[in-house]
Amino acid sequence: MKISDIYNLMIKMGTDADFRGKEGVQKLLDSKRKRFEKLSIEAKEEFDKDALKNPYLDSGIYNVSENKEIKKVLVGIDIGPEEILIAKHLGDIDLVIAHHPVGKGLAQLADVMELQADVCNYYGVPINVAEGLMKERISEVARGVNSSNHQRTVDAAKLMGINLMNSHTPCDNLAAKFLRDFVEQKKPETVGELISILKEIPEYKEAMKIGVGPKIFVGSPDNRCGKIALSEITGGTEGSPKLYEKMAQAGVGTVVGMHISEEHKKEAEAAHVNIVIAGHISSDSLGVNLLMDELEKQGIEIVPCSGFTRFSRKA
Repeated sequence: MKISDIYNLMIKMGTDADFRGKEGVQKLLDSKRKRFEKLSIEAKEEFDKDALKNPYLDSGIYNVSENKEIKKVLVGIDIGPEEILIAKHLGDIDLVIAHHPVGKGLAQLADVMELQADVCNYYGVPINVAEGLMKERISEVARGVNSSNHQRTVDAAKLMGINLMNSHTPCDNLAAKFLRDFVEQKKPETVGELISILKEIPEYKEAMKIGVGPKIFVGSPDNRCGKIALSEITGGTEGSPKLYEKMAQAGVGTVVGMHISEEHKKEAEAAHVNIVIAGHISSDSLGVNLLMDELEKQGIEIVPCSGFTRFSRKA
């Protein structure tokens, strides 16, 4: 496989697992193309053309020093100059794959957050309400990442001649779909049962060994789950804390997420919504593993680093 093949596979798998469905993702791309076509010549020159084919702008290719066959990849949740140095030291790494955004992907993290409105709508929140509440949060995140040194890791990769890409929302989509299907199959009745079934998943079982396994952040083990929403696994980062009240009104009793702020926790408590935190890095590893399985089927060797725990599910 070439890097472009991995990029295309990433987008395809992310789209196949997207809560919006393939048609929903295509509508998003069509909408961006219509906006692009209406722009002035000057504005078109400034427009990121990747947005016309990639629905996940927090993911992409950032440095390609040579278009060669990829045989061995270094894969990590967070990739910085340190990991680029590791790749250079190992000597036989053809490509470094990050999960969390770097470079332009980090600068455009807020672009993918509209997905959260559709995920909330999937679980019964009216789309106009979800969109209205998410707009403020999306703007907040866009301002927050604006001050970051986005190009630090990309520049390090260029200086050392290391191929670099990342897959954020596509892998989070894979994790969200996997967990949704897994939980729906198991049908836990209580929050305690939900925690127990999550611990069956290898990534979370491994996380238990270092004290970061699935935990109840709001509610108790004896609480009944009610309708379970996997609404905080994908979509860039945390959504609006005001959504918990709307989720409760839509009949959701329990939300499963990767992490939660104190403000979000308080809003969930006020709405009487149980919150189960599956784990951040372990959930990231789950999604990345599902992508890596496909690369491994193509004969690519996976070298894990930076918090990524490798578990293979390939047939």
